[in-house]
Amino acid sequence: MAPVLAKEKLYSIDDIYSLPEGSRAELIDGQIYYMAPPSTNHQRILSFLHLEIGNYIRAKNGECEVFPAPFAVFLFADDSKYLEPDISVVCDKHKLNDHGCSGAPDWIIEIVSSGSRRMDYYTKLSLYRSANVREYWIVDPMKQTILVYDMEHDSAPAIYSFTDNINVNIYNDLWIDFQKLDL
Repeated sequence: MAPVLAKEKLYSIDDIYSLPEGSRAELIDGQIYYMAPPSTNHQRILSFLHLEIGNYIRAKNGECEVFPAPFAVFLFADDSKYLEPDISVVCDKHKLNDHGCSGAPDWIIEIVSSGSRRMDYYTKLSLYRSANVREYWIVDPMKQTILVYDMEHDSAPAIYSFTDNINVNIYNDLWIDFQKLDL
């Protein structure tokens, strides 16, 4: 008689909503990935980018909105991919509802932590590309680099440092000067 293998539990969006208050996790293909609380430098970078992007959108009376984490992003209609990017810029108001964003944001920024490195550089890159996110930035405080993927134009990724002034691809006239970032 062959041994019976234990069946791996597959989680759903209901399991995410059932987590204790304050828990942060993402759901990818039936697996829950818990997130550790962010570091102080992570939050400094998040605040800096959120303010730069938000101030630009406000000054231009722009249609897009910027959302810092925690903000729910359901990449696909089947709810199998529930993510909480560090920053989401959404330009299509029809994608927004009380639960977050249904569909791909236009621009996503992930700030790498020691526990999220593999997820941000590989898993999420693949997911965001397949969901048609237009632009994806990976901000790595440990390496002091910003990897910019212009997925709308299928360009090779560009690598910048924390001393660079970086043009945002979804906007012609938004530049983010990382020298202003005070770590």
